[in-house]
Parts: sequence; C-alpha cells; structure tokens
Amino acid sequence: MRFVMPAAAAATLIAFSAFAQPAANNNAPSNPAVKTTEGNNPGAPASGANSFTEGQAKARMEARGYASVSGLAKDNQGIWRGKAMQNGKAVNVTLDYQGNVTVN
Repeated sequence: MRFVMPAAAAATLIAFSAFAQPAANNNAPSNPAVKTTEGNNPGAPASGANSFTEGQAKARMEARGYASVSGLAKDNQGIWRGKAMQNGKAVNVTLDYQGNVTVN
C-alpha cells in the first residue's frame, strides 16, 4: 500500500519547515578560521586550535613582510610565536588560528 500526501498537507509541511529554522545569532563572533584579507581581527592574536604547520606559519609571516623568521613554537593557546626582522628591527611575531599576524 502506498501513502500519498495531499498537496495541501505537503505545502503546509514545507512552509512550516521554513519557519522552523533557527534564528541567526547576531551576537556570535564572526571570526573565520583563516583570515584571507590583509587586516587582522581586533582581538588578535586569538586563542584556539591552530592547524597551521610550522612551515605555513613561517610562510604567512614572511608574506606579511617579516624576514628571518626563526624560533617558531606553538604555545598552549594555539598561537605560533617566534622572532623576525621588520624594517631592520628584531620583533616578536605571532600567528593565531585565524591567520592573524601580529607583533608583540
């Protein structure tokens, strides 16, 4: 025996499911996992599970204008920390899970 749903019932289910979607949380952070624009998020460096390898972290820092990147180590907050040169000065540089590169 085959069940056939009347068109009106099907339309009601479809309409109801559209309203049953969860509301957007406007207070939720809009932090992408990897930041692709040139700027950093205001709270950088952000703590979180970091999937960048050491080589990727170094390459990203170098792409942002830092030279002689060395001593990279990931801390317990998931932030890559190391030393680099910027405009002839030694700086401490960080990379967070979002891809934000910052100087301390």
